[in-house]
Amino acid sequence: MTDESGHSRRRDSSSEEAGDSTPEISPVEVPTTCMRCAVGCGLVHVVSDGAGGAKTVRGDPSNPVSRGAACRRGIHETANPRGDRLTRPLVREDGELVPVSWSEAVSKASEAIRSAMEADPDDVAILGSGQQTNEAAYALGKLARAGIGTRNYDANTTLCMASAVAAYYRAFGSDAPPPTYDDVPEAETHLVWGANPAVAHPVLFQWIRQSAADGRLIVVDPVETKTATAADEHVAVEPGGDLELARAVLAHLVDTDRIDESFVDASTTGFDEVVADLPSAADVAADAGVSLETVEMLADALDDSTLVYWGMGVNQSVRGTATAGALVDLCLASGNLGSGSGPFSLTGQANSMGTRVCSSKGTWPGHRPFDHPDHRQAIADAWGVPVSRLPDDAGPGPVGVLDSSPSVVWTVATNPVAGFPDATTAIEHLEDAFLVVQDAFRTETVELADVVFPAATWGETEGTTMNMERRVSRVRAAIAPPADARPDLDIVAGVASQVAPGLLPDSPADPAAVFDEFVALTAGTNADCSGLSYARLDREQAVRWPAPDLETSADYRYDDGSDPASWSFPTPSGKARFSTLDGLPLPEPTDEEFPLTLTTGREADAYNTGVRSRGGNTAVSDDVAVSDDASARPVARVNPETIEAYRGAVVEADGDRCTAIESRRASVRVTLAPDDAVPKGLVWLPIHHPLSNTLTTPAVDPVSNEPNFKQCAVRFHRPERR
Repeated sequence: MTDESGHSRRRDSSSEEAGDSTPEISPVEVPTTCMRCAVGCGLVHVVSDGAGGAKTVRGDPSNPVSRGAACRRGIHETANPRGDRLTRPLVREDGELVPVSWSEAVSKASEAIRSAMEADPDDVAILGSGQQTNEAAYALGKLARAGIGTRNYDANTTLCMASAVAAYYRAFGSDAPPPTYDDVPEAETHLVWGANPAVAHPVLFQWIRQSAADGRLIVVDPVETKTATAADEHVAVEPGGDLELARAVLAHLVDTDRIDESFVDASTTGFDEVVADLPSAADVAADAGVSLETVEMLADALDDSTLVYWGMGVNQSVRGTATAGALVDLCLASGNLGSGSGPFSLTGQANSMGTRVCSSKGTWPGHRPFDHPDHRQAIADAWGVPVSRLPDDAGPGPVGVLDSSPSVVWTVATNPVAGFPDATTAIEHLEDAFLVVQDAFRTETVELADVVFPAATWGETEGTTMNMERRVSRVRAAIAPPADARPDLDIVAGVASQVAPGLLPDSPADPAAVFDEFVALTAGTNADCSGLSYARLDREQAVRWPAPDLETSADYRYDDGSDPASWSFPTPSGKARFSTLDGLPLPEPTDEEFPLTLTTGREADAYNTGVRSRGGNTAVSDDVAVSDDASARPVARVNPETIEAYRGAVVEADGDRCTAIESRRASVRVTLAPDDAVPKGLVWLPIHHPLSNTLTTPAVDPVSNEPNFKQCAVRFHRPERR
C-alpha cells in the first residue's frame, strides 16, 4: 500500500476483518536514478504487488546527489508515462506494421544491415540517444564503429549539447563543466544565460534560488521565462545576440581594468589575441539590443564568485560553439574559476554525459580522440578488430548523417521525425531508407519504420547513467518490461550476434560485465572511470569521474586549490585557452518577406519530443499541419502587439485565434496565445510538438554540427478553413 505522497505503508494486520484470506505482500523498494533530465536525482520505486505491475515513485533521502528532492514531472513520468507503449516486435507487411517474433524482427533488420555493409559501411546510419544507459550506449557504439565500421553514427545529444562540448574541448582540452553541484551554494552570483532551469531542471533551480537568496540571480534571455521572473535582473537580449553581448561584457572588463591578470598570466593562453580583436563595448551592446548600463551590470556581477550557466538558447545555434566559448572567456578573464564559480552548461537529456563518455559517438570511450592513431589502435586491440575498420573521424553530425542518404537507418530511443530541424527533409530521407526503430513508445518515427524493436524504459532496465556534474549512478529495474519488450542492451546484443558475431556478449547481456569492459577502456584518460564498479556504486550510490582508483571521486576539475599557477589543463601548454572563434552570421535574418523570428523552447511538463508526456496522435502529415482541430495544433506564444500588427492573418472563431506560421520550408497552423513575456517580433513554439521542427532551418554550427533551432525567419499567413 502507499499513501498519497508515494511513501510505502504496511497494512496493520490487526485491523483486517476476520476471514480475510488475502495474502499480505510487503512493498519492495528499489533505489534508482531518475532518467527525466540530467540533474540525476535519486528515486525509490515502490513496487506494491507480487506481480510487480503496480508502482509508486518518490525521492530517495539517502541519495547523495538530491537527498530526497525530486520534481513532479520526474516522479509522474516515471510512475505513469502517458505515451503509447510498444510491446511486440513489428515489421512492415503490405504497408502495415504487424506483430512478429523477436527472431523474425532481428533477422530482417540484421539482413538489411549486412547487405548495406557489404556495399559500404557508411551506407548504414545509426542514431543513438541520451536516454540509453551507459551500457547500452557503449554496446551500440561498439557495434556501429567496430562491428559495422560506419562513420554515420551519432546521437540526439548532438542536437542539444555539442556546442558546449566543443567549447570545453577548445578551452580546457577536455569535455564536461569544471564545477559541481557543491559549488552552487558557494556562488555569490548566478548568471543563467539562454537557459530556463525552472522548467528544464526544477530541482537544480531550487538549489540556485536558495543560494541566490543571499546573492544575485541574473537571467539573459530574449523571453521573460519562468526563471527570469524569479531573477533579480532580466536581460532581454536580442534573439541571436548572445555572442555580441558576451563580447561586450569582455570588452568592458578590459576597459575598466577588471581582468584577473594573475590568473590570466599564469593559467591561460590567447588572451592578448582575443583582446586585439575585441570590438567597442558600446557598439556590440547595441548589436545585442542592450544598453551599456546593462553591460556594466553584468561586468560588475563577475566581480563576485559567479557560476555561469547556459543551455539550449546558446548551444542550438550556428554560433553555439563561439558563444559558449565567449562565456568561458568571461570566467577566465574575471578569474571565475574555482570554488563557487566557473562555466556550468546545463545538460538536457538524462544521460547525455554518459553518451559522450562511453558511446564512441564523438570520441572513443574515455574521451580518447578519434584522430589520434595510438588511441585508435588501443581501441582496435581491445575490441579485437583491425584498426582499418574503425572510422578516423566522428562523422558529419546527425543532420549530415541523414543528408548522406543512407540505405539503412537504425534509431535507438530517439525520434528524428519530430526532433530534427527541417523535419520534412528528414522524413524524406527516412522514407527512402530501410528504417529500424528501437523505442519504448510509439513515436512519429515508428510510423515510418520497416522494423520496430519494443524497448524497456525507466524502472525496467539495469545499468548506470551520468548526470551533468559527472556523477555515475545506478539505474535499476523495479518491474519487468511489458509483454515482449526488452532492454536496449539486449536488443543491441541480439542484432550484433547476426551482424558482427562475437563482438558483443550474447543476449541477454550482463550489464555489469559490459560496464566493467567500458571502464577498463577509460584507464588513464581524461574521463577515467576505471575505479568504478557496480559494487562501488551500490555502496556509495553516486561517484564523480575522474575516478582512477577505488577511492577517488573528483570534485572541481583542473585545480589543486593552492594558487593561480596550480591549475593544470589537458592542453598542449597545460593552460586554458581563450576562444578565437568569430561565429557565423545567423542563417535566416528577418526581411520584408519573412519579418518575424521563430524560436523554440521547453514546456514545463513535456519530455523531449513529447511522446512520454503528451500522448495522442503520433502522425505528422500535411493534413495535421493544416487541421482545423485545435488539439492537433501547437500553441504559439506571441506578444499581443505582434498579433495586432498582423491581425489580417488571424482567424478568430469561438474564442480560438489561429494563424499559419510559414518559413521557407513549411507552413503550420497554430493556436495563438497572447503573451507579454515574449518580445515583439518573436514567435515562441514548443520544441516538443511534432510539427515545430518542420519550420526550423537545417543550418549547423561549423565546429559542433549542432543545428540552429533557435532562430529562423517566419511570417503569419491567414489559413483557409477546411
